[in-house]
Amino acid sequence: MANGRQASIRHASARHEPVERVLAKTSFETRHDMDARKRKQMVKLLNQQLADTFDLMSQTKHAHWNVKGPNFIGLHKMFDDFVEGLEDYIDAIAERATALGGLATGTLRMAAETTRLEEYPTDVFADMDHVRTLADRYAQLGASTRRAISMAEDADDQDTMDLFIDVSRDLDKWLWFLEAHLQA
Repeated sequence: MANGRQASIRHASARHEPVERVLAKTSFETRHDMDARKRKQMVKLLNQQLADTFDLMSQTKHAHWNVKGPNFIGLHKMFDDFVEGLEDYIDAIAERATALGGLATGTLRMAAETTRLEEYPTDVFADMDHVRTLADRYAQLGASTRRAISMAEDADDQDTMDLFIDVSRDLDKWLWFLEAHLQA
């Protein structure tokens, strides 16, 4: 049975089936006591946050590689620290989705298909322009993460809520770091 399921998943991805459709029909048996409908809802929420967080991580890495200006070294290091923190949350969000019996849609292409973040501009090079651009995106993900906290609370999923509270706390801290550069 497992080989047949794996083959169907491989076949679906070869056709590039939309992420939403793959999620709708992919779940795994679990002894988790959460209602199956709520688990499916939480998996969908987790995967949306996964896509947005993955996208923010890649945009932050882009800024890390391409920042120029008098604040280069400090920003270069700070952006890399943000990337490391985001990577930890990406892993935790994906693992929570699979712990609930779902599929973590965690490839770059899947994230690109479903992210709600605006594309990073290709004409940004100056240090404070990167800071402004990232601040907008950190604020956006912070806001959607707080909405996700409320949705997890409404579903009585305290573990997912707790995870998103941790993510929110760090997003707010990182936004503060970015805005401190702009508030002189």
